[in-house]
Amino acid sequence: MAAKLLSNILSPTDLRKLPIAELPVLAQELREFIIDIVSTKEGHLGASLGVVELTIALHYVFNTPDDQLVWDVGHQAYGHKILTERAAVFHTNRQLGGISGFPNRSESIYDTFGVGHSSTAISAALGMAIASRLQGAVEKQHIAVVGDASIASGMAFEGLNHAGVTDANLLVILNDNAIGIDPSVGALKEYLTSVKDGSNPRDNNMIRSLNFDYSGPIDGHDIPLLIKELIRLKDKKGPKFLHITTTKGKGLEQAEKDQVRYHAPGKFDKTTGEILPRLEENLPPKFQDVFGLTLVELARQNERIIGITPAMPTGSSLKFMMDEIPDRAFDVGIAEQHAVTLAAGMTTQGMVVFCNIYSTFLQRAYDQVIHDVALQNLPVIFCLDRAGLVGEDGATHQGVFDIAYLNCVPNLILFAPINEIELRNGMYTAQLGLDHPIAIRYPRGRGYVQNWQLPFEKIEIGKARRLSKGSKIAILSTGTIGNNVLQALEQTENRDLFSHYHFPFIKPLDIATLEAICNSHKQLITIEDGSVLGGFGSTIAAYVSAHYTGLSVKTLGIPDEFIEHGTVIEQQKKCKIDVNSLITLFSSY
Repeated sequence: MAAKLLSNILSPTDLRKLPIAELPVLAQELREFIIDIVSTKEGHLGASLGVVELTIALHYVFNTPDDQLVWDVGHQAYGHKILTERAAVFHTNRQLGGISGFPNRSESIYDTFGVGHSSTAISAALGMAIASRLQGAVEKQHIAVVGDASIASGMAFEGLNHAGVTDANLLVILNDNAIGIDPSVGALKEYLTSVKDGSNPRDNNMIRSLNFDYSGPIDGHDIPLLIKELIRLKDKKGPKFLHITTTKGKGLEQAEKDQVRYHAPGKFDKTTGEILPRLEENLPPKFQDVFGLTLVELARQNERIIGITPAMPTGSSLKFMMDEIPDRAFDVGIAEQHAVTLAAGMTTQGMVVFCNIYSTFLQRAYDQVIHDVALQNLPVIFCLDRAGLVGEDGATHQGVFDIAYLNCVPNLILFAPINEIELRNGMYTAQLGLDHPIAIRYPRGRGYVQNWQLPFEKIEIGKARRLSKGSKIAILSTGTIGNNVLQALEQTENRDLFSHYHFPFIKPLDIATLEAICNSHKQLITIEDGSVLGGFGSTIAAYVSAHYTGLSVKTLGIPDEFIEHGTVIEQQKKCKIDVNSLITLFSSY
C-alpha cells in the first residue's frame, strides 16, 4: 500500500469513506501509532490498544459527534482522540499545554462528556438520551462504553436500573477484558466469565432481566462483525446492551501478557515492547511502597489488622499484604462507598482497618466517611494515597481537596507526614489504638529518605514541631510540601528571618504552638499542597484573625481553580509552591 490509511483520516467523516475490508489495516496502523507515541511520551497503553477495533467500528457506524459517544473512565480513548481531529497533536498528550489524557468537553466536540473516574458513562449517556427525546431528537444515538471492572460499581448499576424502565435510545457496550488496572474481582466478574464460557444458561441473563435488549458476547476485535451488530442495534428502540470480549494490550505481546504493568508502563521499546529501565539506584522509596511494606510489617505483629482497597492493590502497594496475608487483605473492586462502610463494619468488631483509597477517589465516598465512620466515631485508618498534585493525570485526579473536605468533619484526625519515616510512625501509632478515625495523606511517587526502615516510634497526636528558628516570619507547612520549604530556605540568603514549623496534624491543630508562633513573629506564611479555600492555611488564618488582630497571614497552596495536566513540578510552579517560587518569595522580605 503506497499511502498509509491513517495519515489521510482527519475526522470520522474520512473514516466512513473507507470500505470495510480496509478497516483491519487501519486498526493495525492505529495500534502502531499509539505504541509509537506512548513508548516515548508515556501514558495509558493497554486499555487503548484493547479497543482499537471497537473505536473504529463506533465512529464508522455512528454519526459522531451528532451521535453521542461516552467513554467510561476514558483511559481507553487514545484511538478515539487520534481519529477525531487530534492525531497531529497526540504527541502532546498529558503534557503541559497539550491535550488531556482523558476525554474533555473543552478539548473537542467529539468528547461529549468529561471523564477520568469510573462508572459515570451510563448515567451521563442516559441523561443525554432522555434530554434528546424531550427535545424531539428521537433518532439521535447515545452510546456508553463501559469496562467490566467499571460496570461492577454501584453508580453503573444505578444507571442500568433507571435506564431499564425508560424508552431512552441508549446503547451500553460492555468491553469485557476481565481487567481494570488490576484484574477484576467479585461475583459479577464470575457471572460475566460464565456467560463468556457458556456455562451460564442464556435465559439466566441479569442484563436482560433489567429490560435491556441484550446481545453477545461477540469478538470485540472482529471489525466486520462489530459493524454488522452495531448497525443492527442502531435501528432498535429503547435501551440496548452489547457484550463484547477484548484483550487488553492487544497487538503488543508484552502488554497482552503483563496487563497490569502495561496499563501505564512508562517509556518502552516500541519494537520489542521491553520497558526501559529507570535510573532508580540509590533513590528514596515510593510512598506507596512505604505504606505497603509497613502494613505487612505491622500486620505480622497485630493479627487484628485488615487492609482494604477499592481496585487499586498494585497502585497502592496493598498487593504486598494480599500476597503475604491474603485472608486479611481485600480488593473490593471499584466500590469506594462500599470500601469505607465495609471498613466501618469491621471496626465495630474490633478489627484495625487500614482503608487505602486515592485522595481523588475518596471524594466518591464522602457521605460514608461522615455518616458511617465519623458520626459513629469508629477508628478507621484512612490512607489517602496520591494526595496533593499528581502530575500528568491532571484535573480529574488531583488529590488537592481532601484537607478542605475532611477538615470540617467532627471526630476525624487529619495527619500529613513530611516524609517516609513520619508516615511509617503514623501508621504504627494509629494501629496502637485511637479514640477517633484518622486520615493519613501522602503523595504519589518517591519520598525523601533512603534509610526509612527504622524502629517504630509513637507519635504524639496533635503536636507540631519547629524545624528551624528565625527572627521575624514563621512559615507553617503541613505534609511533604514542607520539603520544598526546607530546600528553599537552604538557598535563601536572608534565611535567618524565617522560622519553619511542620504541622503534621491539621486536625487537631496544635493551638499551643500556634499561639507561641503568633506571639514571637511579625508575619505568618502557610503552605500546603491542597486547596487554599477551606484548607490548612484557612484554618490558621481564621484562628489568627480571631485572636491576633494585626498579624498577617499569607496562604500558599492550590488556588481556586482546577489544575490541568503537566509534571508535578510544573503544576507546583503554576501554584507558586515550587522551590524556585519559594526562594523568590522568601528573598523578597
